[in-house]
Amino acid sequence: MADSKTLALLGCGLIGGSFALAARQAGLIDQVTGYSVPQQHAEHFYEQGLIHKVATNAADAVRDADVVLLAAPVAAIPGLLTHIATALPAHALIMDVGSTKRSIQSAAQQALGDHYPRFVPTHPIAGKEKAGSSEPFATLYQNRTVVLCPDELTDAQALQQAQQLWQAIGAHPRLMGAAAHDRGLAAASHLPHLIAFAYMDALLNQPDCDELLALGGPGFRDFSRIAGCEASIWRDILPDNRDQLIPLLNAVRQSLDQLEKVINQDDTNHLEAILSRASQARIQWK
Repeated sequence: MADSKTLALLGCGLIGGSFALAARQAGLIDQVTGYSVPQQHAEHFYEQGLIHKVATNAADAVRDADVVLLAAPVAAIPGLLTHIATALPAHALIMDVGSTKRSIQSAAQQALGDHYPRFVPTHPIAGKEKAGSSEPFATLYQNRTVVLCPDELTDAQALQQAQQLWQAIGAHPRLMGAAAHDRGLAAASHLPHLIAFAYMDALLNQPDCDELLALGGPGFRDFSRIAGCEASIWRDILPDNRDQLIPLLNAVRQSLDQLEKVINQDDTNHLEAILSRASQARIQWK
């Protein structure tokens, strides 16, 4: 990784900032140019010493880059790919960190042209659930899985470079197709977030909402935690992966219907069997 010294960071938030900080501390990156919408996010990073230069547009940010990291919201990434395509150095490694991969991979293939083989769709399974700004920290990716989604056009050297970068900052790379990633994330992340949002929305619709929330304890805190995520991010993710998400949501509806039926029938043996099966699966999950 000695040749990867300049990073273009497109999106100055927790995910991108933590990557930049970790890569600098690991000696992989010497210079970071940041671009963000709104621009004050990049200016804040500059004031904090997290980046060395603020670019006024995406193309200028990548002109001298060895590594480009698109750390913007999912809906913004296709536009960024189009804006940087003509300014990319031929040798640059390009990655994104979006929570969906098929739509971004397709957008990259259309936008990047000859640069596409050096694009490695990437998704680090890391972050924080609290909405609003959060300061980056270099250990965010320690012992975290990062999914890389190459296809048949991906340059082998670029893929190896991406794997080495993430390994060097403490992450565990895992290769997977974009379709498999999107189904897996629909089940393991997108659906739980949607259900947590729906649960909070249902409580807010109750006339005695304040009294109900006042009784919340550890169980409420654990279950509702991810409903505190940034709504603008999930506004983009959920529709983008709808074809994988909606069938799983329907499966949850079926389970809820079954639970409602056995509760109404006072069938406690059947109820216990359903709850035990779910409980044991969660206990055994690591």
